[in-house]
Amino acid sequence: MLAGRSLVLVAIALAAAPAAAEQVLVRSPGEYDAAIEAAQPGDTILLADGEWRDFDLVVRGEGTGRAPLTVAAQTPGGVVLTGQSSLRLGGSHLVVSGLVFRNGYSPRGDVIAFRVDSEELAFDSRVTQTVIDGFSKPDRYESDYWVAIYGKRNRFDHNHLEGKTNKGVTLAVRLDSEDSRENGHRIDHNYFGPRQSLGSNGGETLRIGTSHYSMFDSKTVVENNVFDRTDGEVEIISSKSGGNTFRGNLFLRSRGNLTLRHGDGNLVERNIFLGHGKDYTGGIRVINRDQTVRDNYMEGLRGTGFSSALAVMNGVPNSPPNRYVEVENAQITGNSILDSARIGFGVGADEERSAAPSKTVFARNLMSASGSDAFLSAASDVSGIAFDGNVVLSGTVDPALAKIARGAAELERAKNGLLYPRDPAIDAAGAPRDLAPIGLEEVGVDWYPKPKDTSPFESSGRRVTIAPGVDALVAAVEVAQPGDVIELAPGRHVVERTIALDKAITIRGTGPDKPVILFSRPSLIELREGGDLQLIHLVIDGSLAPDSVGNSVIRTTIYPVQSNMQIEFERVEVRNLTVNKSFNVLTLGKSTFADRIAIRDSAFSDISGTIISVASETEDYGQYNVEYLDVADSSFENIGGPIADVYRGGRDESTFGPAVTLSNNTLRTVGRAATNGSEAALHLHGVQIARIEGNTVSQSAPLKIVHTVGTPATSVVDNSFDNTPVPVFEELIYQGAPRVEMSGNSLDGEPLQ
Repeated sequence: MLAGRSLVLVAIALAAAPAAAEQVLVRSPGEYDAAIEAAQPGDTILLADGEWRDFDLVVRGEGTGRAPLTVAAQTPGGVVLTGQSSLRLGGSHLVVSGLVFRNGYSPRGDVIAFRVDSEELAFDSRVTQTVIDGFSKPDRYESDYWVAIYGKRNRFDHNHLEGKTNKGVTLAVRLDSEDSRENGHRIDHNYFGPRQSLGSNGGETLRIGTSHYSMFDSKTVVENNVFDRTDGEVEIISSKSGGNTFRGNLFLRSRGNLTLRHGDGNLVERNIFLGHGKDYTGGIRVINRDQTVRDNYMEGLRGTGFSSALAVMNGVPNSPPNRYVEVENAQITGNSILDSARIGFGVGADEERSAAPSKTVFARNLMSASGSDAFLSAASDVSGIAFDGNVVLSGTVDPALAKIARGAAELERAKNGLLYPRDPAIDAAGAPRDLAPIGLEEVGVDWYPKPKDTSPFESSGRRVTIAPGVDALVAAVEVAQPGDVIELAPGRHVVERTIALDKAITIRGTGPDKPVILFSRPSLIELREGGDLQLIHLVIDGSLAPDSVGNSVIRTTIYPVQSNMQIEFERVEVRNLTVNKSFNVLTLGKSTFADRIAIRDSAFSDISGTIISVASETEDYGQYNVEYLDVADSSFENIGGPIADVYRGGRDESTFGPAVTLSNNTLRTVGRAATNGSEAALHLHGVQIARIEGNTVSQSAPLKIVHTVGTPATSVVDNSFDNTPVPVFEELIYQGAPRVEMSGNSLDGEPLQ
């Protein structure tokens, strides 16, 4: 709108009369800057459809309640901000809608900020119908927010956020100034889509406040959102302030829980948590004073410890704000917790966290277990909790919780899809029957698809067969599409260039005889951004490889990799990696992370280095390189280093793994090379879950398992050790005997005690 607007039009605009509104279409940043400078209440600036690259979009001005100042896409979803772009709002009664952030990252500390700078905040403003998809900084450990809300009475609604790969909260409400406290923000009807496991602290999806400002109330309402596969870390939502309301949200297959981490007087009601049996899915964790948790529904949750379906924590006596304020006057009533792994009282109890919950009510809750392990557990004194009208339908109950009544009743699904007891006698316990789970179609935007949950492998339906030869495999990978299967005919396939893999590929042998891959570079495959690898029915032979420092059949690029990867070996033979003293099979470098590495029915022989090296994050910040490592039904002979070297250091408790399973394998002459610094056939440091079962180990170095933070679950059962030292266990923090289940093992044919 032009600066020469008549006095009559100015008067009408100031009176917030909608009839004075103008609509301006702009096609460049320069045209936009001129339009926003001249904009008046009620005006709408439309960004022309297309790509806006490296666009620092600043929306500043003063609208009114009846006539907001609006910046919108010409067509919802038609404006894509790419490269190094961002959005900042400053002023009052501003509205932004219809944008897409994709194919880039913000050069700032946030993608969308409800402020221009620390002096110019947004008030009574709204961002709606906007998408942020994978707009992450290249280094997974460089932190930023995708959305930072400052000021007061702002609304963030009907937006779609998915695919954050770097450290930092997806959406943060900031309380670092007086003008941002007791803010009355509303965060509603958003789709928070998949967020991959970060392998570090700092992967929260939503956080309100920080420990530094946790003594202040935020009074933010978070309602009717969907959190779908938000797996960043153990805290999906981290409430670090007081007076907040979390109502009507759906948590769908999301690892972690809603955590009342700091701050008092929060309300958590009528939320629905559906874990579908997925590992580490949790519900609500209660810390601090005057918290109300009522009328929530939880089903199919498999988390324990901090990610339990319900975790009522122990606190630190006279706790500073950044630790654990003891639970006092919590009201936990009318919740259904069904088909779930754990409900814990006094969770986290240790020498520091010695203050048990007090003046707390736990009433009219309906509970059933998912398995035979401890369901209701008490790690500390529960005399400060009043139990009344609760019903446990199944599962083991700690003797300290004997006041909780047992019940027997069939459950049936109501029209809302949730389970309720048929027996009216216990209908008073559990979540209300009028809950209505919010649908995916009610959140986010209707013009941007919500992601499906599919395997990256064999997803394209394409198969390409190549004959033996030189570099034919390299050429096939270069032109392949994600999800393709490359089939190798029997014979020798020689690779003279390292294969740069930036897509999901399956390489599979055909016919009864396995094809043989030989390579003449230090590595056969380099995993880059987007790379996932599945190897099936192959032989990989290292006899042509040169003697180079850092040899590894498969390794990651030297640059950070944003995306999590998957690597699978099935019916694969790897041999002749002896050209130097530390030739590894798979090495993940710094700032890389694998969701899963799996080895099944494979054979490894004559290898000087380590089979799986995932030990690059050694700064002890709680970071690690792999979530799940599974090795089963395979053989290892004449291996210089360990089968796996896994490292997770530090004291942070915000992550899930690693989890390692070693089952039904044969190890012969493993880990005895002079260059093996771990002096172990298997070296696990800081692993949270380890199951070593049914293996035969002979003439090898010992297994070494070092426990650090948390409550690690380690079991070494039904293994045979011959001419091999007994396993070595160490506790770095916990004071007491190593926390290891040892049973059914033998040493040189005798039972191992």
